[in-house]
Amino acid sequence: MSGAPSQRILVADDDADIIEALRLLLKNEGYQTEAVKSPAAAVKAVEARDYSLALVDLNYARDTTSGKEGLDLLSRLQSIDPTLPVVIMTAWANVELAVEAMRRGARDFIAKPWENLRLLAIVRTQVELGGAMRAYRRLEQETQLLRGKQGPPLIAQSAAMRPVLELVARVGPSEASVLITGENGTGKGMVAQAIHGVSQRAGKPFISVNMGGLPEGVFESELFGHIRGAFTDAKGDRAGRFELAEGGTLFLDEIGNIPPGQQAKILRVLERGEFERVGSSRTIRADVRLISATNSDIAAEVAAGRFRQDLLFRLNTIQIHLPPLRERREDIDLLAQHFLGRHVERYRKQVTGFDEEAMRAMRGYAWPGNVRELNHAVERAVLMAQARVVRAADLALNAAASAPLLDDMSLDEVEAFLIKKTLARCDGNARVAAESLGLSRSAFYRRLEKYGL
Repeated sequence: MSGAPSQRILVADDDADIIEALRLLLKNEGYQTEAVKSPAAAVKAVEARDYSLALVDLNYARDTTSGKEGLDLLSRLQSIDPTLPVVIMTAWANVELAVEAMRRGARDFIAKPWENLRLLAIVRTQVELGGAMRAYRRLEQETQLLRGKQGPPLIAQSAAMRPVLELVARVGPSEASVLITGENGTGKGMVAQAIHGVSQRAGKPFISVNMGGLPEGVFESELFGHIRGAFTDAKGDRAGRFELAEGGTLFLDEIGNIPPGQQAKILRVLERGEFERVGSSRTIRADVRLISATNSDIAAEVAAGRFRQDLLFRLNTIQIHLPPLRERREDIDLLAQHFLGRHVERYRKQVTGFDEEAMRAMRGYAWPGNVRELNHAVERAVLMAQARVVRAADLALNAAASAPLLDDMSLDEVEAFLIKKTLARCDGNARVAAESLGLSRSAFYRRLEKYGL
């Protein structure tokens, strides 16, 4: 298999002929090469950017055969990037140098002059292993972050939100499955994370998946994983969301949009507590807590035969309903200040608050997009603000509330406007809105994500 253009190889050697020979050989395999002629230059290069592999000569000073320069360079490179595969090259190959190079972290050892086929085989192997190691390190770092996360704060002081807070505190420490309902943008994902954060599983992964955005063709692979060769594009083994959430919480967002055929597969896993990767016969146990969410009238979906009642029973041990923002107006000030602090820090703006007119505008606005719309409005205002306080004009809520002229809108703006109007007409039911627009479920959700709806 040829190297991908993104696979850059660093060549550190003081011989121009060696550099050119390697450049031509590796270019034919699809690799990019960058050459340096000294250990100091190699260190500077690795500090500046990522490489898939480093081919490093052991000797640089004239008439030197000890290999000390190369061994010291190897140690430096490993300290900068422990995941960088380093392959040592030298014309003075001996067992002692090879052993010492391996001890200091070299992945392999090539004697000059080399055999092209062997060198290319080593390069391919080490590039693949290096990529796998980096992927593992990223996963390990993400896991550490997850273990330190206690969930986001639920910002609420309104009477409408008190039952939600009480249920989170009471149900969170249990193992009960929870169904969160509410309009788009009310913060269902935040509540799911808060439940996870107060549970016994808080130190384990919280994995989220938007069920409405999964095309049917990859549904099983995304949830249950697959093995290499299970289908045409399965180039390697892959863990699914159930496996990634092992010991923790799996959040299934927009469960009302799961097609009936896929509902049966979810139900099977919940009933048996086990599953198989696509293409594999090996059974994997699933130790996950399930939290799901929907903006649909799930009871109506069951009555219409579009959602399995037995699956709903499994998902709905406890139900938490989130009120829309228009029913919790006492929280608008707190939420706006929270979002302001977040976006001021992100964009490094010298904005300290809102003027009184801006606060009145936010309190009086209908917020059809709920908390998510408030977040976006504050973010836009922070970017647009010319003073140290956000003014009502910066929020552009009057423009948001009125229908703009199509002649003044871009194609994306027209599409986003049409989707918002259709969602409002369908009472926030994404499945019905998608059908009325003639879009597939996955295509509709891609647009919701694109426009931040």
